[in-house]
Amino acid sequence: MYTKKVMEHFKNPHNLGNIKNPDGIGKVGNLVCGDVMHIYIKVGENKKKEKIIKDIKFETFGCVAALATSSVVTDLAKGKTLNKALELKKDDIVKSLGGLPQIKIHCSFLAIDALSEAIYDYLTKNKKSIPKKLEKNHEIIKKELEVIEERYKDLLKKK
Repeated sequence: MYTKKVMEHFKNPHNLGNIKNPDGIGKVGNLVCGDVMHIYIKVGENKKKEKIIKDIKFETFGCVAALATSSVVTDLAKGKTLNKALELKKDDIVKSLGGLPQIKIHCSFLAIDALSEAIYDYLTKNKKSIPKKLEKNHEIIKKELEVIEERYKDLLKKK
């Protein structure tokens, strides 16, 4: 059912945990399966003075695919400029994992959404221009997260 690569990321996830004083946090959830992902980013600059994702970590409450996609998206985004990170697509994650069962493809969308939300959070906190597409996506994610947080409020309080 799962590829060898998916199982490797599930058993030994990369960049698992959180970042103390992150520059951006992305929190997303899936209404259907209940998976919840948090991505934390630290932003720095490269030699061209472009903003890059200097460090990235995740915490995920979910299934094998949710953990594997979280791990891969952090690998793919680390060191990229914010604009390049925003260009990552679910297909990049699925390809990196050697495939996902069709029923688990939504996990790749969730990982991309968590990353974009972390970048949105960074841009907002730093009063930077927010691309219109990112703003629109944020509004959709925000509504979904409110439903998830209400559903799991007792569990989330314990964290």
